[in-house]
Amino acid sequence: MSETNATFAADEPFFKALLLPHRSLGRTGFIILMGALLFGWIVTGVVFLSNGAWPIFGFFGLDVVALYVAFRLNYRAARAREEVSVSRTSLDILKTAPSGRSERFHFNPFWARFAISRHDEIGITGMAVESREKSVSIGSFLNPDDRESFATAFSRALATARSR
Repeated sequence: MSETNATFAADEPFFKALLLPHRSLGRTGFIILMGALLFGWIVTGVVFLSNGAWPIFGFFGLDVVALYVAFRLNYRAARAREEVSVSRTSLDILKTAPSGRSERFHFNPFWARFAISRHDEIGITGMAVESREKSVSIGSFLNPDDRESFATAFSRALATARSR
């Protein structure tokens, strides 16, 4: 095997993970929920309007608008993502903010340390990749079960990178 082929094989990632925030309500569920809220608002509002309580109709509308805005902000936050890849020669993390701005971090897997913060009742509360000059938090938006499974897989990948 030539030196260039050996270098290429060492740079090939053997572990890749795409971390995404979990959202339990999809697009269809959101449309159904907002439709039900609007229907309830109109039916209740008509009852109040027919009884002469017209200001209540507007206040009910504000509730629906506030819920819509809250859900839209939540869905915007769901656009965050983190891509983690490990090869024998590099550990790369690409963090993309909800705004679309990306930040790339590069570590040497032999010198990188995977730090885990743990709580007795909750489990993993924080994860970070650290080296002498920098520390990068990863998976902060994951739920406790996903943090556990990612931490296990990522720890194995780092151990594999160091042993190859």
